[in-house]
Amino acid sequence: MLKIGIVLGSVREGRNGQAVADWTLDFAKNRNDEGVEYELVDLADYDLAFLGSKAAQKEEAQAAAKAWSEKMASFDGYVFIAPEYNHSVGGALKNALDYLNPEVNNKAAGFVGYGSLGGTRAHENLRLILGELQVADVRTAVTFSLLSDFENFSVFKPADYHADNANGMFDQVIAWSRALKTLR
Repeated sequence: MLKIGIVLGSVREGRNGQAVADWTLDFAKNRNDEGVEYELVDLADYDLAFLGSKAAQKEEAQAAAKAWSEKMASFDGYVFIAPEYNHSVGGALKNALDYLNPEVNNKAAGFVGYGSLGGTRAHENLRLILGELQVADVRTAVTFSLLSDFENFSVFKPADYHADNANGMFDQVIAWSRALKTLR
């Protein structure tokens, strides 16, 4: 069984990411990929302290970091739901990735973004970060615009054409995850 984690990378109150993550998980499950299991991982469920801070040294913070590490290690590949904040990946997701390394090595990742330009600049940043973590990112991404895929910037109403990119992205993540599994 191939396990793909769909990681919701925003922890902000009132975030648009929950609707995007739910759409992505539903889309993935409706594909009926044989031998593939999908699971939503919400970063907000892990109370990760800022890495390197005094708070990160506390027992509760170390327990949260361990749980995050174990969850991410359990997957063969990932789809990161990445908002674009200030032309970059959000701080919470960057911090969470800083806690990882061997847990994600030799795995594949795809991106679903949202923002004024569909999260593409967040994807660019993630490609650099994940490259250092030895995660192979796939070419095709899904990019939801706050201007055209959200009514009043908050009600998620994605255009139908996103399905083609989502299918392409999932096809690539599955193929690469299967291939990279042979290295681990």
